Amino acid sequence: MRELQKLQLLIDNAVTELQFSPYPAELYEPIYYILSMGGKRMRPALLLMACDLFGGDVEKAVPPALAIEVFHNFTLMHDDIMDKAPLRRGKTTVHERWNQNAAILSGDVMLIEGYKLMMQVEDRLLRTILNVFNDTAVGVCEGQQLDMDFEIRNDVKIDEYIYMIRLKTAVVLGGALKIGSLLGGAEMKDAELIAEFGENLGLAFQLQDDILDVYGSPEKFGKQVGGDIISNKKTYLLLKSLELANVEQSTELNKWINAGSFDNQQKVEAVTGIYNAVGVKQHAEDTMHAYADKAFEALEKLNLPEENKQYLRGFADSLMVREY
Repeated sequence: MRELQKLQLLIDNAVTELQFSPYPAELYEPIYYILSMGGKRMRPALLLMACDLFGGDVEKAVPPALAIEVFHNFTLMHDDIMDKAPLRRGKTTVHERWNQNAAILSGDVMLIEGYKLMMQVEDRLLRTILNVFNDTAVGVCEGQQLDMDFEIRNDVKIDEYIYMIRLKTAVVLGGALKIGSLLGGAEMKDAELIAEFGENLGLAFQLQDDILDVYGSPEKFGKQVGGDIISNKKTYLLLKSLELANVEQSTELNKWINAGSFDNQQKVEAVTGIYNAVGVKQHAEDTMHAYADKAFEALEKLNLPEENKQYLRGFADSLMVREY
């Protein structure tokens, strides 16, 4: 088995070798720009990892893995427009560096380029692989729409939030693993099980991210702690706290949610105080562990050598063990 870091490096090198049309430059330069920002390349690396686990040719799986990476960055480019984000990975976003129209059109081309890369798989697998890719792509778009809908809704339920993050975040992990396993020669039953493993692990990871946003240290978490509270993001912690809060706590929470202007630190401290009072961290951790357990249950059913299952366990453990 190849180490995940080596698969990530393989993707990183392959991204730098991607060639698009030189003309018109205004259309293709933003694509090179966003792809050059780096990142962990986790999604395409998972595709290669699954292919390797089932005994496939990792080198042949590089084009569809690149398709996943190009598609992922296309979604980021368009998400940044919708979020009016000025920065992405510490660099100016495409719509800020060029303009909104350029970012929309370059993103459109990225989606098409992603399909061109995905179509480089063997003909006998093409229809099956494209169906998985289509389902994954539609799921991400549905998840993004729900995320935007939740911004203006005050009645979002926890099961709706879980459904949204499954679509927006987890289905890409599951889709990448499913495509990789099929390329590696897996039976459809195993391909669906490894996708289930990836989706549930993705849910656990996102819930962990929600917890870390409130309870993580900035040094270890790598971003501002309390950012979700400041932006009123409807995370598991906020939704569960609204569910658990008494009348006084609920009134206080809603006061901060509806406040037009506030001191960031004061808001974070006040809302975190309510989270602590209702014990929401434990609820979030319990739910996170429940989805991690579901991932491991799917893993155990896989028709793979024990050594390969242990590799997946190690990967899952490394993804979930982040200190607060």
